[in-house]
Amino acid sequence: MPRSKHIELDPRWLRKFRRSLLEWYSTHKRDLPWRHSDDPYAVWISEMMLQQTQVTQARPYFERFMSRFPTVADLGKASLDEVLKSWEGLGYYARARNLHRAAQQIVREHHANIPDDMETISSLPGIGPYTSAAVLSIAFGKNYAVVDGNVIRVLSRLFYLTDDPSKTATKRLITDLANRLLKRGRAADFNQAMMELGAMVCTPRKPDCTRCPANELCRAVKELDDPSVLPRKPPHKQRPHHKVTAGIIRKDGKLLIIQRPLDGLLGGLWEFPGGRCKDENTNLETCLINEVKQSVDIIIEIHQPVAVVKHAFTHFEITLYGYYGILTNGEARPLTCHDCRWVTLEEMKSYAFSKAHNRLIDAMYQEMNRTQMSLLISEGG
Repeated sequence: MPRSKHIELDPRWLRKFRRSLLEWYSTHKRDLPWRHSDDPYAVWISEMMLQQTQVTQARPYFERFMSRFPTVADLGKASLDEVLKSWEGLGYYARARNLHRAAQQIVREHHANIPDDMETISSLPGIGPYTSAAVLSIAFGKNYAVVDGNVIRVLSRLFYLTDDPSKTATKRLITDLANRLLKRGRAADFNQAMMELGAMVCTPRKPDCTRCPANELCRAVKELDDPSVLPRKPPHKQRPHHKVTAGIIRKDGKLLIIQRPLDGLLGGLWEFPGGRCKDENTNLETCLINEVKQSVDIIIEIHQPVAVVKHAFTHFEITLYGYYGILTNGEARPLTCHDCRWVTLEEMKSYAFSKAHNRLIDAMYQEMNRTQMSLLISEGG
């Protein structure tokens, strides 16, 4: 690959690329709900949702979220619990917390108007170079190039860049190329066309090069039998595994739930009390009793297992062991968690839980249904 920090672009090549890309986009772009409006708020919400999330998954969330919080003012005055519940299942919950904080700041400091300059919008919580460029170009028509995973893949293949794009020098090169390729005056369409090309044609595996508008201009097509080997990625590292316990603890017809600290992994979400077994040799039930005591200062008695749930995060994996239990001593109070509450099953539906703990809830309901069915069969017999 060219190792210089600058790649020359032939003006005729550049004109052909821009024309081919924009013509392809005008014909083949998908009908997506966030493309029906250039409302900066809608653009911002969609771009935050689309980070690390497939369009097919984000679409229903976007429609429900916009229905629930139609304006930035509505989002700003909502509680964090309401926002997290609307985000539940979409993952990467820091995005939802940052949206909520940023909305409050926009209402407080900018009269509920999304800022239209790079310095101001970049100062908002959770808005980095990608999101700020996307909002400014798509909603305001400003000439900023968007560089996401799709664009990195397209440019790595288009220019036959064989270095790892996570490296600082390669990142800088790709950003420079994206800005020089940008069709000024049509930044909204151009950026969306680049991302659409990566999502629909120049895909991670089995790219459909015969349908690509840049097929004749792409160096990877000329140099490689399989362009999907680009962009290069660092060797895959094995993710560590942790054992985690959780107790579905009952008292007077209610269950105990705790809220995770507002910052950090799954911040602000609710879950059943418990925690990671720090010593792999510790008995799981002993681990759960100790973790519950440390978290909410109560003593519990464990009755029986509920379910075993396996879940993978970005950097590690867990096996979650759920148990039924009852309170035997103490008054629950938050020590290492942000909050704790005793709730009924019906009340629990309004709280946002992580995927792993939602699977425990599903297992609990399945067990209840089986028990009720057994009673019906027994009574019928």
